[in-house]
Amino acid sequence: MKLFSKPVALAMAGVVSLAACTDPAQLNQNPNLSKTQQGALIGAGAGALAGALSRGDGNRDRGAVIGAVVGGAIGAGIGYNLDQQEAELRRDLGNDDVQITNTGDRLIVSLPQDLLFATDSFSVRPDLQNDLYTVAGSLQNYPASTIQVIGHTDSDGDAAYNQRLSERRAGSVAGILMDAGVTPSRLQTIGRGESQPVASNLNEAGKAQNRRVEIIILPTA
Repeated sequence: MKLFSKPVALAMAGVVSLAACTDPAQLNQNPNLSKTQQGALIGAGAGALAGALSRGDGNRDRGAVIGAVVGGAIGAGIGYNLDQQEAELRRDLGNDDVQITNTGDRLIVSLPQDLLFATDSFSVRPDLQNDLYTVAGSLQNYPASTIQVIGHTDSDGDAAYNQRLSERRAGSVAGILMDAGVTPSRLQTIGRGESQPVASNLNEAGKAQNRRVEIIILPTA
């Protein structure tokens, strides 16, 4: 049975491979693509695949093309909104210690532990909550998204303890976002413990980078 013509299959393979890529370093390796363009490609890839698989009349090429066009338009809109939200967050936070990564299909706001918690604590210090209220305001201004709050630790101490600490820290941050007006149903809390370091745990500078909470903003079409 013939599934796709060669040109459509090749096009789909290209855009789907980009759509599957969620690593910021990989998505940002082409400086000639704006985030809006990346969003369009991601949407086109997902739309092409969904459109092809949804065709019940055997005309999968047509479904792929229609899906790619619709998905690309949606993806471009998502990419544009992410560009806008990223720019506003950078302006309103005004804090170089808060890292904001725009992958074209999501925003990742990474807050170091030292901006939020005392050592071994999962209670956000009252004097350090302003950044979270700023993020909450942005989330309310852009309501078409779901949010993952992910806690991370360094590798010092017991792994099971670090896992629990990361879960509690994620829950504390999510709690403040909800107190600031973010709808609870949009939020998911996740603890990664020491399992996803972004730097070496062999020195203090690396450990400081690994101790963080990430707020991942995932637009919904």
